Amino acid sequence: MIVNTSRFGQVEVDGQRVITFQKGILGFPRYKRYVLIQPAEDSSFFWLQAVDTPDLAFVVTDPSQFVSSYQVPLKPEQMQELGLGSLDEAQVFVIVNKRDDMLTGNLQGPLVVNVTNCVGAQLVLCDRRFTTRVPLIDLNAEVEAVSA
Repeated sequence: MIVNTSRFGQVEVDGQRVITFQKGILGFPRYKRYVLIQPAEDSSFFWLQAVDTPDLAFVVTDPSQFVSSYQVPLKPEQMQELGLGSLDEAQVFVIVNKRDDMLTGNLQGPLVVNVTNCVGAQLVLCDRRFTTRVPLIDLNAEVEAVSA
């Protein structure tokens, strides 16, 4: 299928890979269908692009690449809602934001996707160890490391 995006133009994606967030994403309950676009093969970041509007996309990443202790506790009813038989069927993403020269991740509102049936949900965690703006990458440090 073809998905129109404001960043990449028209992108061809496998229609079987459309992720359905039955309740939408916080602040965007109307948009329920998304696809993951990986801008480069070795990229740790993806675009979670809304299928039904080209202007809605979120940068997301796997938080375990940046915060090794991060785990999302899933309740049995959440697992059932996502159709998860086991945690091995789940992929966790967090929405990434840029604040000044820092990329931060919303570890309080992870996106959990069942990789088997492509059903997703955004959870709201009560764990106070993690916030909506956990530092992931200092962009200035990255530039210095690359140029050294």
